[in-house]
Amino acid sequence: MNKKLVAVAMSVIMGAGILAGCGGSSSAGKSSGASSAAASEAAGAASGSTAAAASDGKTYELKISTSQTEQAMITRSYQKLADELNEKSNGRLKVTVFPAGQLGGDEDVLEQAIQGVNVAVNTDASRCGQYVKDFSILMMPYMFDNYDECAKVTETDTFKGWVDELDKKQGIKVLSFTFYDGPRHFMTNKEINSPDDLKGLRIRTIGQDVCTKAMSYMGATPVSMSWGEVYNGIQSKALDGCEVQNTSCYPSRIYEVCKNQTKTGHFQLMQGLLCGSQWFNSLPEDLQELLVTTAQEVGKETAAEVESECDKDEQEMVKAGLQVNTPDLQPFKDAVQGEYDELGFTDLRAQLYKEIGKN
Repeated sequence: MNKKLVAVAMSVIMGAGILAGCGGSSSAGKSSGASSAAASEAAGAASGSTAAAASDGKTYELKISTSQTEQAMITRSYQKLADELNEKSNGRLKVTVFPAGQLGGDEDVLEQAIQGVNVAVNTDASRCGQYVKDFSILMMPYMFDNYDECAKVTETDTFKGWVDELDKKQGIKVLSFTFYDGPRHFMTNKEINSPDDLKGLRIRTIGQDVCTKAMSYMGATPVSMSWGEVYNGIQSKALDGCEVQNTSCYPSRIYEVCKNQTKTGHFQLMQGLLCGSQWFNSLPEDLQELLVTTAQEVGKETAAEVESECDKDEQEMVKAGLQVNTPDLQPFKDAVQGEYDELGFTDLRAQLYKEIGKN
């Protein structure tokens, strides 16, 4: 069908060109108009054939990877995204969610994505900071107070610049950074009322510089460990605890090996879905738009459900015997201010606050 359309268009254009060559200036003007009309018709036909090709039944498969369990809120959010994309694309996109690190560690999956594999990985801003340093400020302690502030920062020119750099220079496409998994708190067997109580405690945290330094500034000894090993790590006393959001803590049953939760809310866990630019650019444009738009929409929709989910998870853990403590947060906030200076983020924080209207 494509070859026939192109052949017809070419014959029309050639015929118009011959008439133009044989006629005078007046007829040349008319034939030039005919030529333009023919070219326009040919372009329209070609565009139609491209659209037809885009819906010719070809299927593009995407595997979404997360280290969280199948029951975790973020996993369910990605399952909602997969269901919507599968439906809205009329089967042209086949999206499947793989929880519990089935496809490998987050770093490995992201590297596969950069190499062109059809995978997307759930991650936080600190990991993006390995590629664009300033991105990791979004995971700094007490950077934001709630999800609304997190969402606003994704609309700033500064954030869009980071996203563009990831795409153009690192081969990483940010599909959405509107997903959210709640504030992170300390889970320990010792009651924590101030940073002094964290001194000497081996606390598992995300293995990125901004997170490990935050633990150190608050007095703890940071330990990097895959999330799937944390339960056994605490049970065997290789760890004294961890810092984690309720939407992961509850389904991972951390409350079984930690009897205390200290609600510090030191990190607001923004979550992003990243794939490789190479694979993304191989999609037809309409599927690119569908993927990005739907990912951002579902991120915002599910983020609105996270707060109630966090409260529900806390209530269930309390029923199981967890003691919940809400300390004065100011000493914790004061303790981490030096990290902003050390990492060179003090001015950047002020810039972002100005962009989102935060005092």
